[in-house]
Amino acid sequence: MLTTIAKDFRWEMAHRLPAHEGGCRNVHGHSYRLWIELTGEPVNGSHSSSDGMVLDYFTLKKIVDPLVAEIDHAFLCDRSDALIVEFLERSGLKAVYVDFPTTAENLARWFFERLSTVFAPMKHLESLRVRIQETERTFAEVSGRL
Repeated sequence: MLTTIAKDFRWEMAHRLPAHEGGCRNVHGHSYRLWIELTGEPVNGSHSSSDGMVLDYFTLKKIVDPLVAEIDHAFLCDRSDALIVEFLERSGLKAVYVDFPTTAENLARWFFERLSTVFAPMKHLESLRVRIQETERTFAEVSGRL
């Protein structure tokens, strides 16, 4: 029987949207929340610690934590933002450079693409949903089949 599991993760991160006409054009930060949902068949008959589970939560944590640690307390910077790239390169501050505007939608897609490559070989898993909550009242979500 198909079953869905979920786990959430949190981190702090700064960014800016240079093309935005409002306040998001400025450097600012968020307390992000990430939900990972996996749907699949629970693994049965292996008599291992993950018997009866879609995926052990400890395994999920081991997969996702390094991705979160990479951007935690960092500035997520679109490489096309020359002003901030120059500043960050001179400053020595923690920065992660990406090839997209750092919107919640793109961040959800980025996590989805990175995690899909890990989960797709697990044939008992059928789908992945990634939700990025950027503020208390806003989120973006990407989901798809594995």
